[in-house]
Amino acid sequence: MSSKKNPNKIIVASNRKARFDYFIEESFEVGIVLIGSEVKSLREGKANINEAYAIEQNNEIYLMQAHISEYKGANQFNHEPKRARKLLLHRKQINKLIGKVKIKGYSLIPLEIYFNGKRMAKVTLALAKGKQNIDKRETIKEREWKREQSRLVRSK
Repeated sequence: MSSKKNPNKIIVASNRKARFDYFIEESFEVGIVLIGSEVKSLREGKANINEAYAIEQNNEIYLMQAHISEYKGANQFNHEPKRARKLLLHRKQINKLIGKVKIKGYSLIPLEIYFNGKRMAKVTLALAKGKQNIDKRETIKEREWKREQSRLVRSK
């Protein structure tokens, strides 16, 4: 599977529910520190980031609760599936994100893990603010109205 915007982008895992649960303020393409068996498992498409989030520890940003399945061929040198993984950002970006996260309601949510054109694993990290139930209902209404419009256009 490749992206419509970039044909060289191979999406491994995406968090589709994040756009429903959060208002996305800004997104960043960040690198991720992985070990060999994690990269091989990602190439097989065995990852899940639906429950993942990013936090600040020791002035660094870490991806938590991202599940990358164990690679069968790694044997005794396998990795822990839900370990904390360091994200690679510039110092200015880290300081900006830490400042925003300290404001009430902001979170760092991964939107997708993918391989770019240079075959490097990347994460799209979003600065997001949580939605209330009212906002979610409005999102559902808007989505249903767009579907109805497309049905009407197709029927004519």
